[in-house]
Amino acid sequence: MNEDRKDSNRDKMMRIAIDLIASRGYKSVTTLEIATAAGLSEKTLFRNFGSKQNLLEAAFGRFHYKEEMSRIFSERLVGELHADLLLISRNYHEIMNRNRKMILIGLKEAENLPGFLENTSEHPRQLMAFLTEYFKRMSVEGKLIETNAELQAFSFISTNYGIFLSDLVEGSRFPGLSLDAVIEESVRTFVRALTP
Repeated sequence: MNEDRKDSNRDKMMRIAIDLIASRGYKSVTTLEIATAAGLSEKTLFRNFGSKQNLLEAAFGRFHYKEEMSRIFSERLVGELHADLLLISRNYHEIMNRNRKMILIGLKEAENLPGFLENTSEHPRQLMAFLTEYFKRMSVEGKLIETNAELQAFSFISTNYGIFLSDLVEGSRFPGLSLDAVIEESVRTFVRALTP
């Protein structure tokens, strides 16, 4: 089978699994339903993923933010705290909002999926490592106060995750406030606190 077609079939099964599981729950969706909705056989699903949980974990790995954030940190940062944190935060929210169904599955279904949280926590750990190194570098360059870079990275991620969750759970984005205004203000607050 052509590699592009194989990847396309894998992506199709992952997207369909996310849609079905988000609407009906992990236990209510069968591998046969996922494969049929993708226009493929259940055998193809098992050949590609081995199990429904492996399929879901593969979807998190494929569609979550680690890869995109890696490119941002390696290619797009300019060494200016406000611009960089704004870029990171806006992209984080764009990716998280694009993956709302997947995030909801992770929050709702973790108890039904042994080891799932451990297997999918690679994304926030990687983002924390990127941010920690960024803050250390900015401090060495005299663009950031002397601080615990790891704690600052954790605080920045937690703030952004909290902003995302407040809209995800409540379903109404910050009454009277736009997401961009909230992002801008939170970044401005971090910049004020961390600039020498």
